[in-house]
Amino acid sequence: MICAISGEVPDEPVVSKRSGLLFERRLIERYIEDHGKCPVTKEELSMDDIVLVKTNKVVRPRPLQAASIPGLLGIFQNEWDALMLSNFALEQQLHTARQELSHALYQHDAACRVIARLKKERDESRALLALAERQIPASMAGVAPAAVVSNGKRALLDTAMEDEIGPDGKKIRPGINPVMIDELTECNTMLSAQRKKRQVPPSLASIDELERYTQISSHPLHKTNKPGILSMDIHPSKDIVATGGIDTNAVLFDRTSGQILCTLAGHSKKITTLKFVPRDELVVTGSADKTVRIWQGGEEGNYSCIHTLKDHTAEVEAVTVHATQKYFVTAAKDNTWCFYDISTGSCLSQVGEASGQEGYTSASFHPDGLILGTGTTEAVVKIWDVKTQSNVAKFEGHAGPVTAMSFSENGYFLATAALDGVKLWDLRKLRNFRTFSPYDSDTPTNSVEFDFSGTYLAVAGSDIRVYQVANVKTEWNLIKTLPDLSGTGKVTSAKFGTDAKYIAVGSMDRNLRIFGPPGDDQMDDDAKPSAE
Repeated sequence: MICAISGEVPDEPVVSKRSGLLFERRLIERYIEDHGKCPVTKEELSMDDIVLVKTNKVVRPRPLQAASIPGLLGIFQNEWDALMLSNFALEQQLHTARQELSHALYQHDAACRVIARLKKERDESRALLALAERQIPASMAGVAPAAVVSNGKRALLDTAMEDEIGPDGKKIRPGINPVMIDELTECNTMLSAQRKKRQVPPSLASIDELERYTQISSHPLHKTNKPGILSMDIHPSKDIVATGGIDTNAVLFDRTSGQILCTLAGHSKKITTLKFVPRDELVVTGSADKTVRIWQGGEEGNYSCIHTLKDHTAEVEAVTVHATQKYFVTAAKDNTWCFYDISTGSCLSQVGEASGQEGYTSASFHPDGLILGTGTTEAVVKIWDVKTQSNVAKFEGHAGPVTAMSFSENGYFLATAALDGVKLWDLRKLRNFRTFSPYDSDTPTNSVEFDFSGTYLAVAGSDIRVYQVANVKTEWNLIKTLPDLSGTGKVTSAKFGTDAKYIAVGSMDRNLRIFGPPGDDQMDDDAKPSAE
């Protein structure tokens, strides 16, 4: 019976109740006093878990080698050889550590040289810019008198700048002009007429097909040191999925080829929301860094940031694009939402008073474009008239922040998600007609999404559940429950692909998962792209 620490026969043997291991009493007492754990299994261990083993006290015989001088010399020789081998191993480790340290110091020195060169170039650029700014007023000297009011007051430029800031210290927005209102109204009329004639496409995935859905692929798109996909969107005409992550990057992924097309890097904090604008091949991203960025796609598939919008003073939580694809709305935790012109990146209207008590956590345009829905941190759903930017209705009854919302393409259903589950609202009668509470009270519902045909509803929290859409009076049947295979227990987004042929899922790990019918794999597991 050998001590698990010293490797020798113990004088006072004790046994651990938890692991059954044998120790020398004085050694294990000292180790528990210092660390409070078992030295072998690393489990929590206390002296109450130690049992003393009673043994007969006998004099151990002296080893045979110690009975003679040649035997003692052999023991000393063996110990000396072991000491030399240990010393040689330590010298090798020291040599390796010195080489690694030398390499690290060389890299540090090179980095310092690069930083110094960049600082020098920056200072030279600033000096050239300052020189150019000093030369511009000199060249405009002949124009300056025309810009000055005849009675000696401030220049017209200063007056224009003053007009941009109102007396209350807020920026004055140009507003939504009558031409834009006519455009929004015309779009609404056209889409409403089309909706009445639209039928469910025959290519839509059937209920039987949905019941067979399973994970067909998983793609690691984001960084391992900051995992988590917070937002997702699917291009309506191309098989491209965009994901926004905690690692501050947005990734465009081609599901057909299984390749990353582009990584949009520029935000300084996590990306909370993103949307495609298919008409001009744009992507709009919102971030916790309080900014919104508009990215323009190029001929080679690369995207560049063409506008950085800084009108919000808190985290941007939602972006939603108007049906005309000429305008979009952002909602933030500063209790305001902004109406933007996509082509110029200008804020036409900012609605709301900045408040620390309440903020917006979600937003979505009605499919016809004249109604905007917003969810707040105070569990209230607000409905706005886009033309007048006025609040026309409020839905109350949720618990916790409204994390997501989705309008059905039928035009009169609204689904909202919060800590207490999903509520369905009838926009014709302004009432809640059904509530789903799929999870426990500590698990929020993070995503809710109608498919484009309005036939299915996806709900995501600790798993993904797909419901069949019915009417106000009949029951909405649960078709399929898909597990969260990330192991995090938190699904953040779920989107239907074209004709609900697949479901894209983002969770709090770095993988984009595709669920579809078995045998519909788009790529081999060995060919998965990596963000590292």
